[in-house]
Amino acid sequence: MHIHLLQHGPDHGPARLTDWLTNMGHSYTVFHLYAGELSPRPNESDALIVLDGPEALLDQPPAWFKAEDKLINRYLDGQKPLLGIGLGAHWIAQALGSVVAPGTYPETGWHTVTLAPENSLDLPETFTAFMWHRYVFSLPDDAFPLGGSEAAPLQGFAWDRGRVIGLLCHLEATAASVKQLLGSAEWPTATPSTARFVQDAAQILADPNRFIHLAPQLDRLMTQWLKAA
Repeated sequence: MHIHLLQHGPDHGPARLTDWLTNMGHSYTVFHLYAGELSPRPNESDALIVLDGPEALLDQPPAWFKAEDKLINRYLDGQKPLLGIGLGAHWIAQALGSVVAPGTYPETGWHTVTLAPENSLDLPETFTAFMWHRYVFSLPDDAFPLGGSEAAPLQGFAWDRGRVIGLLCHLEATAASVKQLLGSAEWPTATPSTARFVQDAAQILADPNRFIHLAPQLDRLMTQWLKAA
């Protein structure tokens, strides 16, 4: 399969996704929309991945988002797999009629996700994932919830029998991609009420094995997602 990936900022790249696609025999093209590259056409790929990006784009969508939003809706109306991560999941949820708004707490670092009983994906009942968000979304109509964390009760959803997946959490993160993200201007400030949800760089990078443990979860998710179509 040939997969298109839409990137929305220099610090929000595909991380382990491109390695996974290559190892599984798939080809891919990354479109750097923030750098002026045009959105691709739906008929030019077999699946679409909408990557994370600065959450400021939710408040002030860039000029190029109009074309991307049209592309997302074309995929929703079609039969090809569509995956959104972080900002990408927000935009897919929004296209499905969900409410997107700041959550009660920001969430950065490593946090536990507990699967919802009605979850349709074959993932562990609990697993640790990397988080980097302030905004959350409501569950789209006719979608199944992935599960949630303490700070964000809805960490993702599956729609149209798993053909469309939105993830707030990050299973694709690597040590290199997170180190790049830590240098961005989006770093939230912990307060007494948010301290347990906001980890600093030392906490995030303390255990390199956490990134290794993400790999099998990403493999399970991606395999199910591409088979769903």
